[in-house]
Amino acid sequence: MKINLTKQSGIYTLTSEQVLPLSLEKAWEFFTFPANLDKITPPEMEFRITNNPPAKTYKGQIITYKIGILPGISSNWITEITHLEDKEFFVDEQRFGPYAMWHHEHHFKEISANEVMMTDIVNYKLPLGMLGNLVAGKLVNNKVKFIFESRYKILKKFLTP
Repeated sequence: MKINLTKQSGIYTLTSEQVLPLSLEKAWEFFTFPANLDKITPPEMEFRITNNPPAKTYKGQIITYKIGILPGISSNWITEITHLEDKEFFVDEQRFGPYAMWHHEHHFKEISANEVMMTDIVNYKLPLGMLGNLVAGKLVNNKVKFIFESRYKILKKFLTP
């Protein structure tokens, strides 16, 4: 697993790469089933889907969540699937939620018959501009990295035969 976090023009970009031990077909099936997001999000995030999305992700789909942002404080979060190319990538973008901006690309590339490189590219901006960065920047960045580090561990355990 490789994680990189950069900042330019007030926007943070986290890139995460992970090799998954399964076929492209199975990886795509797993990650485009919205309920699986609950399974790969660390329990500390108190994450739960609050609407009832269909079993398959599609362009234009709205998914609503409740997520813990600080101990004892949760936020509603609404995302839309804005782009989708079958077995290649999909993008979720925040419509309402804790960030000033959230744009998450999920890319899948077959390495071999039973291995897929999954690359997540997350661009996000904190609310309140410089004040938001000063007050919560380090905390939020660490939390975003923690989510992807945890997903790596969860997926490794969950998907390894």
